[in-house]
Amino acid sequence: MRYAVRFAISAATILTVLLFLLEQHLEDIWDQYNVPAFIHFSLRNSFHNSTLDYTFPSLSQAGDKVIVMAKMEHEDTDWVEENLPEYASHSLIFNFSIVLTIPSSNSWQHAIYTVNPSNRTSPYALTTPLNKGHESMAYLTYIIDNYHSLPLTLTFLHSHRSGFFTAWHTDTPLHDNVYALRALQTTFVQQNGYVNLRCNWNPGCKIIHRKNKHVTREVWQEVFANTSTSPANMSSHDPSPPFNYPGYSSTSSAADNEAALKAQYIPTEVGTACCAQFAVSRDRVLQRPLSDYKRFRRWIIETDESDAKSGRVMEYLWHVIFGMEAV
Repeated sequence: MRYAVRFAISAATILTVLLFLLEQHLEDIWDQYNVPAFIHFSLRNSFHNSTLDYTFPSLSQAGDKVIVMAKMEHEDTDWVEENLPEYASHSLIFNFSIVLTIPSSNSWQHAIYTVNPSNRTSPYALTTPLNKGHESMAYLTYIIDNYHSLPLTLTFLHSHRSGFFTAWHTDTPLHDNVYALRALQTTFVQQNGYVNLRCNWNPGCKIIHRKNKHVTREVWQEVFANTSTSPANMSSHDPSPPFNYPGYSSTSSAADNEAALKAQYIPTEVGTACCAQFAVSRDRVLQRPLSDYKRFRRWIIETDESDAKSGRVMEYLWHVIFGMEAV
């Protein structure tokens, strides 16, 4: 009898622990997937036969923005042209006879890269040098190939439009990238320089995520070596004399020297809202020389890290590359 009681107590304890862990996991998914909003808009559309309102005030120059995207050959990205057209326009009629057609502020340039081309791929399709690093290879290839003719606003997106499981990280009702792009305030992108398209900190930016297992000290040094923000081998952030760090000049202003010192830091924490969908201004991109972007792409190609791991590293570094704090 005593053994049966012990067994029952042990089984109940184990079951309680498992249920607790399951509850924690489900709460995390509930938050990450923004389940309440998804259910709300799904039910509204189902019972009221309505759709999301995609009408937003125009805050950008017509056509002076681009969607950069990586896709596998089998993936269907027609939704981009259908909903975010490259040649959207509208007409103005004067004196009932003169018609002037001008580009619409809803028009986007498209740069969609096929990362695994085959003999069936169109010769006119954009392709990447290698299928590695997930979307980062396409992102960097676009910047490198167009560095001297970039539009004002660059938006980097995944190839899926929506879906609860495939696009859960798209931080909009129904996880819809069309909604995200039509709601994008490009004037804010210009002001801020860099904007993550996901506001939810989970996953990627919560305190428990900031001791980043992907961006280690060694990886940070590898990625930023020989770039304009090449890290020094510093063990602390103490800016005490002697002032012999790279970039220091006795004739420079204190602000310039502080910026040069800051560039040498290797942070102990790195965090950003997932998942490598963001917008950046042309001016912010041009704050780095072209050679930096070539160096980043070369790291992806040459590193021993896998396709997934190198892509994850870049996911956690885009905000740093474009001038934001490590967290």
